[in-house]
Amino acid sequence: MSYILSCCSTADLSKEHFESIHVNYVCFHYSLDGVEYPDDLGQSIPFEEFYDRMAKGADTKTSQVSVAEYVDAFTPFLEQGQDIVHVCLSSGISGTINSARNAAHILQERFPDRKIYIIDSLGASSGYGLLMDTAAAKRDEGLNVDEMAAWIEENRLKVHHWFFSTDLSFYVKGGRISKTAAFFGSVLEICPLLNMDNLGRLIPRFKIRTKKKVIKEIVKKMEECARDGLDYDGKCYISMSACLPDAQAVAALVEERFPKLNGKVLINYVGTTIGSHTGPGTVALFFWGSERVD
Repeated sequence: MSYILSCCSTADLSKEHFESIHVNYVCFHYSLDGVEYPDDLGQSIPFEEFYDRMAKGADTKTSQVSVAEYVDAFTPFLEQGQDIVHVCLSSGISGTINSARNAAHILQERFPDRKIYIIDSLGASSGYGLLMDTAAAKRDEGLNVDEMAAWIEENRLKVHHWFFSTDLSFYVKGGRISKTAAFFGSVLEICPLLNMDNLGRLIPRFKIRTKKKVIKEIVKKMEECARDGLDYDGKCYISMSACLPDAQAVAALVEERFPKLNGKVLINYVGTTIGSHTGPGTVALFFWGSERVD
């Protein structure tokens, strides 16, 4: 290929999925009880073990990709005469794009004849992954490096991200809600429903009582926002953190409501970087729709 399509591990597809669509990924890092690991899609620590240890009180921290790591990741492709389109985790939740841009600036001086595009996905988890999966298909259709960068810029806000959580304890730990709010939320069985805005930030939208109702509500949001409504014929991805039955319930309802869906709903894990902040009990739904405007 004349250029490499690249992203961060926080796009939360499986290692096999990235390999099958020929997309390079650069790993974030996380620590578990003080021991650092690469966010390598569950290779170092299986996702089940990671979330089990979190549930038992393990301390987690995350760190983004450094400038030097981006330089090391990009250099082999440039040495082979390939251009690069690298898409970063949303700037609304991470500063990794600044490291990638600094690396590109360094490398542009060493490889002045090569093109290096650094693009903000304005997305996260498998929504970011859905963008990369579709970009890979466009690459295979023949888009050149300039057309690919332009296509991603033009379409990134058309990937919708809706999340809910059934466990508020990690939102308290991360300072997102107070202990009092979490206590009453748990007593009232409140499951917050969030989405990602046009600046790539996670925004709380609704407080839904009971898991059963929030599962219906998240699919209702897809009905309202998906391209062509109930005639949506694109792909649909779900990410979940150690709550497979909840994810399967959402997937079953999506497949029932959208008969023209492109294949079955694909369920992935929320990876260790994003999962370090959400904890167990999060389900996220991703699909193509109208452009996000707020």
